[in-house]
Amino acid sequence: MASSSLIHVRRYHVFPSFHGRDVRRGFLSHLHHYFATKGITTFKDQKIERGNTIGPELVQAITESRISIVVLSKNYASSSWCLDEPVEILKCKEASGQIVMTIFYDVDPSDVRKQRGDFGSAFEETCEGKTEEEKQRWRKALAYVATIAGEHSLNWANEAELIQKIATDVTKKLNVTPSRDFDGMVGLEAHLTKLDSLLRLECNEVKMIGIWGAAGIVTGA
Repeated sequence: MASSSLIHVRRYHVFPSFHGRDVRRGFLSHLHHYFATKGITTFKDQKIERGNTIGPELVQAITESRISIVVLSKNYASSSWCLDEPVEILKCKEASGQIVMTIFYDVDPSDVRKQRGDFGSAFEETCEGKTEEEKQRWRKALAYVATIAGEHSLNWANEAELIQKIATDVTKKLNVTPSRDFDGMVGLEAHLTKLDSLLRLECNEVKMIGIWGAAGIVTGA
């Protein structure tokens, strides 16, 4: 049996890295909703208190995700917390082959890669007082994610179609095929999404599942 230290637990399908002020209430909330309709489990950070450096909860969430989606926007580089996330994402890609996707939201990919324009100005401000080692880590991570062929919001006239395209691409990468057996049954979607996250089907651990029901219904374990 494989050592438990070698088992990669995957609690989430997707970890989104983003700057909240730019995308949380609009683009990201719509993307989360569309992911849920596709049966895609997304890490959500609303209950995590953000500080100057990335917290252990975020590092763990990145490690436990199959895909990381970096949503690069104009103010992304204004937060050292945001800049730390692609550094950790790059570590996971190198260590376990995590899939990395990028979305360029109202920002030019070349500005991200070369840290210029409004994006570069925000980056330079965040770099003030940081060590050269920290700055080089951030530059390396930004250069990497900026070279990934991702969706560019400015190339889409309809944001809803962009979100649908992203969800479809993620589904293909996950090889997720949502069941149609429960279509039309009110109230089940949230329960099925929670069940999917609890089952952790991406993990290689041996599992035991118990099924209980009222008298007359087949039960098992």
